[in-house]
Amino acid sequence: MCKTLQVHFSGYYAWAKQPESKRDIANKVVLHHIKEAYEHSGRIYGYRTVTKDLVASGIGVNKKRVARLMGEAKLFGAGVKQRKPRYKKGKRHVAHPNHLGQCFNVQEPNHTWVTDITYIKTYEGWFYLAVVLDLFSRKIAGWATSHRMTTGLALKALEMATFRQKPHHEVIVHSDQGSQYSSYEWQALLQKYNLIPSMSRRGNCYDNAVAESFFKTFKRECVKKQIYITREEAQSDIFYYIEMFYNSTRRHSYLGYISPNEFEKRYNEKLNMASQN
Repeated sequence: MCKTLQVHFSGYYAWAKQPESKRDIANKVVLHHIKEAYEHSGRIYGYRTVTKDLVASGIGVNKKRVARLMGEAKLFGAGVKQRKPRYKKGKRHVAHPNHLGQCFNVQEPNHTWVTDITYIKTYEGWFYLAVVLDLFSRKIAGWATSHRMTTGLALKALEMATFRQKPHHEVIVHSDQGSQYSSYEWQALLQKYNLIPSMSRRGNCYDNAVAESFFKTFKRECVKKQIYITREEAQSDIFYYIEMFYNSTRRHSYLGYISPNEFEKRYNEKLNMASQN
């Protein structure tokens, strides 16, 4: 007799040898698919987005089951700690008004772009990333990197956005009041491509909240508090994250859990169908 558990040895061995239940076997199969989706996301997806991936692959599961299995396997997404924002009014830019007005819901592509610059640590020194994001699809329409935070960096990101998106009408381009976006070269490029400048109030990060949100997501999911050995290594990771993951496959809750490219594609397909009818 086993005194600790008060169970006879023969009973324990009989229990240990009994076959797995159908439920246990099914859970193992589902967990296998969960791990594949989790690894494919770079270990950043939580149970909600993993569930979306599985359902899209034809695997019938609900989020409660996925949450339980991920919890048991200690698979955790890259969560965000929410903080209540503090409103700060700030001063308006004299030359360029704020056309955005914290209205981030846009109904068509290439209506409003937001742009900003962030930094990444490397052992070679700081590395800067400028992005231009389309508010409609949350797609990174243009981006550029440099070891210096110059006007040229911002110009390259905007040049890429105009080359890729090829807007046929005026586009609002919203930025902060940084020197890069107040420069003569920036204003000249906006005028060249028929783009309308818009600027946040000074010191008010919430006027450009979507760009700020992207950078937080990027640093949480890509950089993960690491310090790159070289700028070239950081450049490689940035390219993969933006082009191969964020724009192409990352499921975005704002877009109904599809990627920016897919969201833009479906919009264009609806337009084509409407024009044919």
